[in-house]
Amino acid sequence: MSQNIDLISQLFWHLPVNFTALAQTITDPNVLDQMQKAWSHFIQTGQVWALLIGLFIGYIIRNLTSYG
Repeated sequence: MSQNIDLISQLFWHLPVNFTALAQTITDPNVLDQMQKAWSHFIQTGQVWALLIGLFIGYIIRNLTSYG
């Protein structure tokens, strides 16, 4: 069994670089700008309040249902 794994790994490492297929294409490589836009959208839509309220209620429920 380990011989098969060794053979497969050797074949994989000898493949040309352009042979590997990517799952997606990157159209906008500016990651920090995308993160800033996502964060501002998260704040503007009020989802941050839903997150905070959910965390608070979950913390309360966890404390009420824990034993000891």
